[in-house]
Amino acid sequence: MTGLLGVIGDPVAHSLSPYIHNQWLRENAIDAVYAALEVKAGELADSLASLRAHEAIGLNVTLPHKEEALRLAASASDTARRIGAANLLVPTAEGAWHAGNTDAPGFALTLDYGDISVDGREVFLLGAGGSARAVADVLSQRGARLTLCNRTMARAEALALDLAPAARILSLEQGLRQIHRASLVVNTLSLGHGGGTLNLPQSAGGTFYDISYGKGAAAAMAEARRQGWRTLDGLGMLVAQAALSFEAWFGVTPDLAAAHVRARALLEATQ
Repeated sequence: MTGLLGVIGDPVAHSLSPYIHNQWLRENAIDAVYAALEVKAGELADSLASLRAHEAIGLNVTLPHKEEALRLAASASDTARRIGAANLLVPTAEGAWHAGNTDAPGFALTLDYGDISVDGREVFLLGAGGSARAVADVLSQRGARLTLCNRTMARAEALALDLAPAARILSLEQGLRQIHRASLVVNTLSLGHGGGTLNLPQSAGGTFYDISYGKGAAAAMAEARRQGWRTLDGLGMLVAQAALSFEAWFGVTPDLAAAHVRARALLEATQ
């Protein structure tokens, strides 16, 4: 029987994960299909139970479900527990789910590939959700002088308490007024998916890294370029975390570089 994998989220129709994973499944002669699965807020528990009953062989999780996915899993990796969010689910022999997090190592790989050093440098992180927690964990461990900016400061304070105790906490408005001096800005806010953007100031030579890609990142990236920021989107992080997920499910390390080239070409052709 053909196996089922997929990415759960809302919105999720834009995701390139099916394109990336289905190519890897074909290359490795694995009889499975990977699909985008739209699951609304409040429906995750029922959806996971149904997918497990239908013997799904692996899932990725994206916004807004990463923190709830960890709570619903029967077990979790040390990384997922520390971060407090899961983007990877692996079925267990007992009929439940084991949670993992490949966002953090995926983000770390993009810093390495992009030759972006954060040690001792001023880094602003926008947002405090599940993806932001993975990013904050990496930045804190790598010695960034971290400022957390979020509309709801209590969420940013909770993130700092868990993962980045030395970080400054600012409201999003306060952060945007000071962000011009940052060496790196990482945007994890999902406002681009709803047509929103940021009021970015002129850069003093820093990098603006939006972990979204395609239409979800287009407005913020265009604004950043107008203001003199070097820009980087989240496609590399998507491919890296996908490869780590694929390895967790099948014990096979796929070709990241070729997947990134294919995904970039598809993204550019459809924009």
